[in-house]
Amino acid sequence: MLRLSKKMLFAIEAVLDIAYHSGSAPVQSREITRRQGIPRRYLEQALQNLVRKGILIGVRGPRGGYRLARERRRISIADIVQVVRGMEANSYKIEEAPGSALGHKVVRPLWLELQGDLMERLDSMTVDDLCDRAEIAGIVSEGRQNLDFTI
Repeated sequence: MLRLSKKMLFAIEAVLDIAYHSGSAPVQSREITRRQGIPRRYLEQALQNLVRKGILIGVRGPRGGYRLARERRRISIADIVQVVRGMEANSYKIEEAPGSALGHKVVRPLWLELQGDLMERLDSMTVDDLCDRAEIAGIVSEGRQNLDFTI
């Protein structure tokens, strides 16, 4: 069942933070925590799963952190949502939940249809789209402020 959980929000915010605030150096998890207020225990778990699923790349070392594994226009929000859905162990299939005939034959099929529509929409929305929204909202990118193109 698709539900908007804290883990889901944290994962989307973390990937967006990395995409929006990245500069020449990888984005460190403590910077994401500082900017987004995401508890580190949730953040590290989400980041590691996103690395395993090929959305992020983990860079080791004292100046390590995280980078996007591919261009931000090639990462859909649905990609992130699917990783988090896999992380949430207590999710059970909506079809297997107890309920009445109305629930099983009318309400649940409607819910599954709506979830399919939502996932289609999320699949068409990319991290790049969210970065554009952040820019329009006037959020300053810390990473781009630190870029220096002088030769």
